[in-house]
Amino acid sequence: MKDKLETRSFIIMLLLVSIAFLWVLKPFWMSIFWACAVAVIFYPLQRKLQHSLGDKPNRNALLTLLIAVVIVVIPVLGIAYSFIQEGVQFYQKVDSGEIRPGQFIQQIETAFPFIPELLEKLGIETDNLRQKISEFAVSASRTLAEQALTVGQNTFSFVVSVALMIYLVFFLLRDGHLLINLMVRALPLGDQRERELFGKFAEVTRATVKGNIVVAMVQGALGGIIFAILGIPGALLWGVVMAFLSLIPAVGAGIVWLPVAVYLLATGSVWEGVVLITYGAVVIGLADNILRPLLVGRDTKLPDYIVLFSTLGGLSLFGITGFVIGPLVAALFMAFWDIFMREFNVDGQSG
Repeated sequence: MKDKLETRSFIIMLLLVSIAFLWVLKPFWMSIFWACAVAVIFYPLQRKLQHSLGDKPNRNALLTLLIAVVIVVIPVLGIAYSFIQEGVQFYQKVDSGEIRPGQFIQQIETAFPFIPELLEKLGIETDNLRQKISEFAVSASRTLAEQALTVGQNTFSFVVSVALMIYLVFFLLRDGHLLINLMVRALPLGDQRERELFGKFAEVTRATVKGNIVVAMVQGALGGIIFAILGIPGALLWGVVMAFLSLIPAVGAGIVWLPVAVYLLATGSVWEGVVLITYGAVVIGLADNILRPLLVGRDTKLPDYIVLFSTLGGLSLFGITGFVIGPLVAALFMAFWDIFMREFNVDGQSG
């Protein structure tokens, strides 16, 4: 009786201390998560360096970290800074009246009279739609400018978060295999199951981060290039917006380039509009249709519809990080059920 009481008390205290520790780490969850993601992505490179340069953990981890910073961290920070600068300029133009979203909608309605008629048949009043789109453009640009100001004011906090992430990546690269072995020993799920789940975590994280980021960079670059060639203002801004939107499967960059193409057609720039529609449908769309299943769906072994819904759900709950967390949760969900059906479903085994 005494032993049972002591065991239960110890487990309760263990859970409470663990929860308290996670709560203490709450301000750094994003830094920790992205450190784990970067370490998982570049760990195969760490292993190759170990085979090529010898068993020098500190040197190999530092070299891998430097490569990760050059390939990932610096370009992302540069693009984010440029995006913020372009976004602030866009807001200033909207706020000053230099850019009038409502006027753009009116030009489209004039050029394509069937659009207002179709909307009226669907019960949508064009005047309200024009006003709402104008309000949305002003609100979105203001929010972007406010976020830019917030980032500027919290530069120190942001730099600390990035520094902590880079610092943690080094130790995860150097000691990651030891930490996994320690967690396998500590968790009471069965060593084989735990290693399978850790393997699934690494597989999905690597696939979603590498795959989605590669697709986003390719689509954003392709969109920005064609916008610059056609002389569309804010090509860099819209390229980054298309890159972010391309994180959403089945929707993607078309939210940006298609309305712009329609506007070009409505304002008499027929050649530019046709080029943009053709380029968007063939080049940008083909990049998504080829690269995403190749880099994401195949490696995660998740159906396309699961990837879509889990990505959308992750983005709505966790923000930009959700494009990784959503599919990761879905993959772990399916992995747990696969283990359960394989090992515990007695009816299925007897049948």
